[in-house]
Amino acid sequence: MNSVAPPSTKDLLTRVLLGDNFRQEHGFWQRLITTEPFRRLATGTPEERLALSYDRLRILNDSLDNPARLASDPRALAALHEWLGPVDATLITVAGIHYNLFLGSLLDHDPVDRDLSDFIRLRRTGTFLCTEVAHGNDAPAVETTATYDRERDGFVLNTPHCGAQKFMPNTSPAGGPKSGVVAARLLVDGTDHGVFLFLAPLTDEARALPGVRVRRLPPRMGSPVDHCLTSFDRFFVGRDALLAGAHGHLGEGGEFSSELANRRRRFLTSIGRVAPGKISMSACAVGSARTILAIAVRYAGHRFISGVRGSQRVPVYAHRTHHGPLAGAMATVFAMSLLHRRALQRWEERTDADRDDAERLVAVAKGWITWQARSVIVECRERCGAQGLLENNGMTEVFTGVEGVITAEGDNLAVHAKAAAEMLFGAARQNGAAAPAEPGDLADPRFLGRLLAAVEDLWFTRAGEQMSGAPNGDLLSRWNAASGSALRGVEAYAYRQAAEAYAQAVAGLPEGQARDRLAELERLFALQWVARNSGDLLAAGQMTAEQVNALPDAIEELIAAVAEHAPALIESFALPEELLADRPIAGPGYADAYDDPEGPWHGGGDRAPLGGSAPVSGRVARPAQPVRSVRRRLRDRSRPLRETAASLGVGGLMLAYWGTTSLLSRWLEKPQVSVDESVRRKA
Repeated sequence: MNSVAPPSTKDLLTRVLLGDNFRQEHGFWQRLITTEPFRRLATGTPEERLALSYDRLRILNDSLDNPARLASDPRALAALHEWLGPVDATLITVAGIHYNLFLGSLLDHDPVDRDLSDFIRLRRTGTFLCTEVAHGNDAPAVETTATYDRERDGFVLNTPHCGAQKFMPNTSPAGGPKSGVVAARLLVDGTDHGVFLFLAPLTDEARALPGVRVRRLPPRMGSPVDHCLTSFDRFFVGRDALLAGAHGHLGEGGEFSSELANRRRRFLTSIGRVAPGKISMSACAVGSARTILAIAVRYAGHRFISGVRGSQRVPVYAHRTHHGPLAGAMATVFAMSLLHRRALQRWEERTDADRDDAERLVAVAKGWITWQARSVIVECRERCGAQGLLENNGMTEVFTGVEGVITAEGDNLAVHAKAAAEMLFGAARQNGAAAPAEPGDLADPRFLGRLLAAVEDLWFTRAGEQMSGAPNGDLLSRWNAASGSALRGVEAYAYRQAAEAYAQAVAGLPEGQARDRLAELERLFALQWVARNSGDLLAAGQMTAEQVNALPDAIEELIAAVAEHAPALIESFALPEELLADRPIAGPGYADAYDDPEGPWHGGGDRAPLGGSAPVSGRVARPAQPVRSVRRRLRDRSRPLRETAASLGVGGLMLAYWGTTSLLSRWLEKPQVSVDESVRRKA
């Protein structure tokens, strides 16, 4: 009989993070980022880095059997962002725009006799022109016009004033010829029918086309993208440029028809690709946070510092002040991953009846996840000290990339404010504050779940009371009075959704180590949020004074448990070793990245005279033969082994053991992906 070994703890937790079909969904992207074209480079001018990202986009596109299938699959798009986000923020920006916003919009609207081969084969790169200088979150008010020209049977795109210039699309000729999907007001015989999308060529290989004006914006913080100001001067496009559908159609005689009377609904239907874009932004933030947390935990294990005694050397991870924040970050990163997959599943399974709820969860998750990613990345960067500020360690680039996704596909605050208004006025929020909770135990996840739901109810109840107390007749004043509490309610809603995703994942695991580890993370995540709201919960009768007093000890106990297993937990992230190998501090020999082949410690050979210096270059050279690692130098110290062991203590020895065994396990690790993929590399 053939016996199959049960899945390991690492494999079970990887399935929690990436799904049961993670090899099919993620395997291709895992392998792609290990290939030479996607190994990160820390040098180059902004223009060189921009050119590299567009080159990588073409390599990626050539690796796909069917780019249109990728554009049609929100799950595949999310996986693309999850793995490529930490590798190249510029690449993920232009790829997300091309595949989701541009090509996806073309595929989502009524099919016409339109040749998409240039876009599918990437002979022309697609971009998306919606936001204007004067219109960002109020995009339905954009002022670019598309006037129907009956004589030529097409549309004339025009920018009426400075504020109507399209803001920040990647419309320069960098990376090759560009075409764009342009949001403009459809004018037919003087009647404004609302905002629709129009396909328009923008540039050739070298410059903007006649009638199109493109100007580069000042460089943005972080990775370079060719963000531009783009305007139109009576630029003509044909009839088939209109992306039509049930929300709006132009007949043969120029008559307009639509199944939607509301012009705002027409616009929202036109830009339906924004919701999958939000899912992709969440995925990018999740993948980025996991990568940076893995680097920080690994670095903490092999960065040795002086101990309590002068002769003692311990990993910095041994200190609670260091591993405590990383343990909290671990609980948050698992929560981010679970909430992302929950929102993605709800979006895929949505019906007409629950579409608004699914779209709201996607929007709230995007805001919460990207904000949490920034907090996690900042914490991890600080724990890595000055090393975390160097570009060759990859943290600063990922941080600025997350800053971009916080604003992309709708600024987080505006997105959460919209959700807050919808939830505040919803029927479910008219029932008042929740009744005092039944007695419970802080060790019981079900009790913690009730507390998280109570926090959400408390904030929305408070918002309703604040709105009721504001003067009647002034809607803005009433909203201003309630908006702060309502936003806190949206935050609590996100925490509750993440906690429910945690509970579902724990329940789906068999008894054993994996379930124990995930349950510890679940409780730590919930207790830290409960602690932040313990005063309100106490006042509302949801908690007792004894429970509030017990919170700090309960959290500390869980931090110790999570910190102990953090090195194993990051293995469940399934990050390819090649991804981490290009970040020096992710390896125990990180000091070797700064070795000077002509340094006096090598002895012999020709060296610069005393007081001289070697030329300074933009990249630290690696020696042909690596010098001894930090761990080997420590091992070679002349202290007796028994004295060393005594000074380290049990905790120090365990951490040293973890450092050595984790390194060996990475050397011997089997491949984590198979050839079973949804988006396959070409043969």
